[in-house]
Amino acid sequence: MSFSRPGTLPPVILDDVRGAQKMLSGVARITAMEGSRYLSQLVGAPVHLKCENLQRTGSFKLRGAYVRIAGLSQVERAAGVVAASAGNHAQGVALASSLLGVRSTVFMPAGAPLPKVAATRQYGAEVRLQGQVIEETLAAAQEYAHDTGAVFIHPFDHPDIIAGQGTVGLEILEQCPEVRTIVVGMGGGGLAAGIAVAVKALRPDVKLIGVQAEGAAAYPPSLAAGHPVSIESPATMADGIKVGRPGDVPFKIIGDLVDEVRTVSEDALSGALLLCLERAKLVVEPAGASPVAALMSDPHAFQGPVVALLSGGNVDPLLMQRILRHGMVAAGRYLSLRLRLTDRPGALAALLGALSVVDANVLDVSHVRTDPRLGLTEAEVELHLETKGPEHCEEVTAALREAGYTVLG
Repeated sequence: MSFSRPGTLPPVILDDVRGAQKMLSGVARITAMEGSRYLSQLVGAPVHLKCENLQRTGSFKLRGAYVRIAGLSQVERAAGVVAASAGNHAQGVALASSLLGVRSTVFMPAGAPLPKVAATRQYGAEVRLQGQVIEETLAAAQEYAHDTGAVFIHPFDHPDIIAGQGTVGLEILEQCPEVRTIVVGMGGGGLAAGIAVAVKALRPDVKLIGVQAEGAAAYPPSLAAGHPVSIESPATMADGIKVGRPGDVPFKIIGDLVDEVRTVSEDALSGALLLCLERAKLVVEPAGASPVAALMSDPHAFQGPVVALLSGGNVDPLLMQRILRHGMVAAGRYLSLRLRLTDRPGALAALLGALSVVDANVLDVSHVRTDPRLGLTEAEVELHLETKGPEHCEEVTAALREAGYTVLG
C-alpha cells in the first residue's frame, strides 16, 4: 500500500493517515495520555503528556517505518531495506522489518551508544558501524542501497513515513477531544507534518506548535526563506531532533499547517528531562522532552488544554547521567564555587562548618595549596554543593561572603 499521489494534490491527506492507522492496528501501541499537575499549574490550563516514549522500540518511529516498509512491492521486499540512524529510526526500521519478514541493514555511526546498537540488533537488523558523524553514515547507507538494490528507508522525507507518524495525531484527538494546543518536537519534520495533516483536517481550530533545539533549528530560517535551507554543524544534546536541513516533503506541510515554531535552550531541555523523571516518573530523551521545555520556558504562551508529545525515551544511561547533572545545575540544585582562604590548620573545617549552618550538602572538595597564583599563606578550595534551588544558592553564597571568604565564582 503506497500513499503517493499526483503532484497537484498534497503529498499526504487525512485518508492516508487513517489508512496507516488501520495498517498499524495490533502493531503500534495506542500510547497513554497522562495529565501533569505541575505543568497544568504552571501553564494555568490542563496539560497532558502523550507518552510515545512508551511505544514499542521506545519512540514513535515504528509507526512510519512499518507503514513505509509494508507499502513496498514483493520485488522491493525481496531486495531488503537499509537505513541510517543513530538510534530511534534504526530500532523502528529493525522491528518493522522483522514483523514484515523483510531483511534489514542499518548503518549507525561508529560512536553510537552501545545500548542502541544492541537493541537494533536484537530487533533483527544487521548493524554496520560506519562513519564518525551521521552524514557519513547516511552516505554509506545510500551507497549500500545503490550497490545492492536495497530500498533506502528515509527517517522523515517520504509520504508513507509522514502518514504513519500522523496516526499519533488521530490518537491525540481521540484521547483528548477538548485539546486546543499540541506541542511537538521537530527535527526533519516528519512527525509534526503527519500530526498537522491529521489534526488540521479534523480540528482546524487546534493550534500546532513545533519545537526545535536552539543549536539545531533549521526550520525558522527555512520558513523565512520559503524553502529548506541547511544550517552548518547543528549541535544539541537532543540527537533525535538534531537535523541540519528540513525534509522536502514535510517542509511544505509544516509551512502550510503548523502555526508556530519555537526554539529551546540546552538548559531548558535538561530541566525538562529532569522534570519528566521527577514529577511524571517518565524516562524521556532530550528530543522527547522538547515540548515540555517549551512549556517551561514560556508557560503563558499556550492556550489549554495542551497536549505535549513525549516522542521518545531512548537515552543512553551515561548521557542521562550528564544531562541530569546539567539539569540540576540549571535548576539551582547544584552549586560549584571557588574560594580563597588562609592556609592554616582548621581553615577547611571552619569552611565546612559555615556550609553546614546554611544546610548545603558538600558533594566534593578540591583543596589546592601549590599554585603560582596563590600567596604564601593562601589556599584555594573548589566546592561542589547540593542545594535546594536558586534562592538557596544565593543564600549560601551570601553566607560565605559574610563569613569573610573570598568567593571567586
